[in-house]
Amino acid sequence: MAAGPTDGNSAPATLERKKRPLRIRNAATLIILDRSGDQPKVLMGRRHAGHKFMPGLFVFPGGRIELGDRSMPVAGTLNDRAEAALAEQVHPPLFHLGRVLALAAIRETYEETGLMVGSLDYGPPETAPPGAWSAFREAGVMPDLELLQFVARAITPPSRPKRFDTRFFAVDRDAVVAETPGIVGPDSELTELAWVDLAAARKLDLPRITSIVLDELEARLAAGFSPMLPVPFFRDVDGEHTREEL
Repeated sequence: MAAGPTDGNSAPATLERKKRPLRIRNAATLIILDRSGDQPKVLMGRRHAGHKFMPGLFVFPGGRIELGDRSMPVAGTLNDRAEAALAEQVHPPLFHLGRVLALAAIRETYEETGLMVGSLDYGPPETAPPGAWSAFREAGVMPDLELLQFVARAITPPSRPKRFDTRFFAVDRDAVVAETPGIVGPDSELTELAWVDLAAARKLDLPRITSIVLDELEARLAAGFSPMLPVPFFRDVDGEHTREEL
């Protein structure tokens, strides 16, 4: 007779699966800043209410690394300070991790908002991986990592249904050089977009870490928004929420 749900060792096996820690996936987020007015504004999008992870909340666009991010050509590179900070507290070290994360942030932003971050000065990339990156080639946009600043890192707490090691990048709105309309809508990953100042952003329905990063962003802007400033790193250690600096 085949073992059923209540037979033999199935209960311990099920318990073991439940205890197994979730895999922490590398991810990247892009904060697009509009500093043309009296108060800086950021672009935020509301996640679809049907998502299992953070449904209906306002977030910065972003997501996981994909295979094509490793082979997409770029115009400029991240500054040395960002590269060094991105390599800290990463075990084992990953080759070109900073470059790949920055490209993931740009690609995910396009997939979720239709906005292309980069430069038109170099012409289209000679090659591009299939999928979202092909749209950059067709539009003549070369991703330019030199435009990005690394501003925060956070690992999702163990209690959440999914866990990400997310790096937050920031870029000025002027770096958006092309747009594909119709990406955002009622059936999309992001159902609406909003340009809001930091005070208004805090009043939105936000994940906890997004509120924390907004505070860090405001402090960074007040300090001159230099790429040489320390980068905060948030994670839970022995059940306590901690903040380190990279």
